Amino acid sequence: MIRRKELDQDLEQLRSLLVKMGEHVVHALDEAVNSLKTQDCVKAQEVVQADAQLNQMEEEIMDIGSRLIVTQQPVAKDLRRILVAFKISSDLERMGDLALDVAKVTLRLQGEKLIKPLIDIPQMTGIVKVMIEEAITSYLDENTDLAYKMAQDDDQVDHLYSQILTELYGHMRSNPDSLQQALLLTLVGRYIERIADHATNIGESAVYLVTGKRPDLNR
Repeated sequence: MIRRKELDQDLEQLRSLLVKMGEHVVHALDEAVNSLKTQDCVKAQEVVQADAQLNQMEEEIMDIGSRLIVTQQPVAKDLRRILVAFKISSDLERMGDLALDVAKVTLRLQGEKLIKPLIDIPQMTGIVKVMIEEAITSYLDENTDLAYKMAQDDDQVDHLYSQILTELYGHMRSNPDSLQQALLLTLVGRYIERIADHATNIGESAVYLVTGKRPDLNR
């Protein structure tokens, strides 16, 4: 009974850390895109500096999970919970890196006036922030229906990303002087689209936790 109680406490700690990582990623993405909209290099630098906190939480999850595997020798669903925590923390850490990449675009532009108002990128960001929150909820509640909804959300993000590419490529052709900034903005769209893919990965992990089988929600 004591071993079971200790295992449950450590599993709850893993869940808590994953929630904190998810909140960190949502905040980092929001701040990074806002820094781009306003060309606020100070805010962008804050996103860059805060990334170390996310890495630290991932390392803590790896340490706790590894210790549990060695000392508790979990089986069946308990083992899946630990393996899923490893996978989700890896996806969240990568999402944080991509949010950091968005902030770095702001720093590269160094206050340069934007060639166009940002409309689709913030709209993509809004959907992706909801996806991240839903992904974590699907994991916490073991809600496979919510996890499968991620595929529909991802389709919306892909559609907006396609619109961004079409518009920016047209801008490059008609305004060659804007080539460098337009290319950077296409990268921002790509970074956000990749964050959405990682969110669907978390949905896949939630399904795996419940069923023992991992679907392909990015297909």
